[in-house]
Amino acid sequence: MNKKAKALIGAGVLLLAALIVWTVRTIPDPPLAHEEKDTPRVMRYDGNVLSEQKDGRVLWDLTADHIEVDIDTQNAQLKDLTAHFYQEDGRTAEVKAQEGAYDAATHDIEVKGEVTVTTSDGAQLTSDKLVWKAAEEKLSAIGNAYAQRDDMHATGDCIESTDGFHRIRIIGKAHLARGGSHE
Repeated sequence: MNKKAKALIGAGVLLLAALIVWTVRTIPDPPLAHEEKDTPRVMRYDGNVLSEQKDGRVLWDLTADHIEVDIDTQNAQLKDLTAHFYQEDGRTAEVKAQEGAYDAATHDIEVKGEVTVTTSDGAQLTSDKLVWKAAEEKLSAIGNAYAQRDDMHATGDCIESTDGFHRIRIIGKAHLARGGSHE
């Protein structure tokens, strides 16, 4: 190999090395990784109303002093709430509680804390917790449940109904009495 060929190879190697160094140095830094927050994105507001309709008829509405809604799931946490459930026959039930939760995926509602229910036909219900299962259209009063309608008084661990408490099912430590008071 002559000197000219060696010089040409050397220049090519230097040019290749310079090209590699230039390429490596001019590659932009990757963007900083955006840290995902594990905390939910929440909207907070006071005095708003949630409701659900089926076939153009309002099934229930709910008002709360304070509501927090997870923006991603649409689930809601409620404080100091009043809810109304509307039956097809025109009767209504008013529910009051200290706190509650609404699951947007299932449309289920759970309220607790001094739960009281009063119906438009004079029935009353109290419990530690009240759960509405939308898929079953069932209300369940859970914990220290007491129901009164006309002269009937019922107590139990759980009282549930699928027809606005016309008919009830009492579960656990059930007691049913007619006349007098429940005490």
